[in-house]
Amino acid sequence: MEYITYQQDAKIGYVTLDNDKQRNALSAPLIEELNTLLAQIGEKSDVHVVIIQAAGKVFSSGHNLREIEGQTSQENLALFKKCEQLMKTMRDIPQVIISKVHGIATAAGCQLVAASDLAVASEKASFGAPGVHIGLFCSTPAVFISRNVGRKKAAEMLFSGDLIPAEDALAHGLVNKVVAHEQLDQVTLDLAKSVSRHSLSTLAIGKKEFYQQLNMEDFQALNYASEVIALNSEHEDAKEGIRAFIEKRQPSWREE
Repeated sequence: MEYITYQQDAKIGYVTLDNDKQRNALSAPLIEELNTLLAQIGEKSDVHVVIIQAAGKVFSSGHNLREIEGQTSQENLALFKKCEQLMKTMRDIPQVIISKVHGIATAAGCQLVAASDLAVASEKASFGAPGVHIGLFCSTPAVFISRNVGRKKAAEMLFSGDLIPAEDALAHGLVNKVVAHEQLDQVTLDLAKSVSRHSLSTLAIGKKEFYQQLNMEDFQALNYASEVIALNSEHEDAKEGIRAFIEKRQPSWREE
């Protein structure tokens, strides 16, 4: 891989955006590498959590504008469709994805954070959707940003194009935690370990159910959730987990 690196430690996979020269822009090649890698990880049972991080000063500056310049709308649509597929892969794989944000995350880079299941940010991080500054509204980042933060804050980010600090991102729901810069690695690892100790099958069921029910009416969602949890109760990991709780011991999951 040319633009990203990958390593695994126990049940945690570390995906690093590694193209500091281009501010870790989500170029077509980087998107393709990341999508392929995540799809491969999704087929494994030994990884329960994926941490997306970045090398260099910037988490990600978004799309590479040099790829967009001078292209027709249909040519650019192909690029945005690649990014759409990446977001879908992130949603579809059973592993929980945590973005670890140490610096600036803008436009599609902010979208990457918003599309992750969880996010931890350094106090030095900042976030934005600055497309309006260059006449290219951040329409695609708007989808996940507006599904993380409240409508008015999302509109402010999109229409002003200004960066918001990490503390604002925390207050408005774009990230889960903001920590001192030197504690970012450890706090993210602690969160990853807290998730990765659980059954991957259970995480997969829960991740799918969580996103499916979000846009349903309350009792439609509850009806759907009732069916999911009833089916879940027949799963071997659920049976083992319940037995272990009753017997006051640690459960032994199938994939371990």
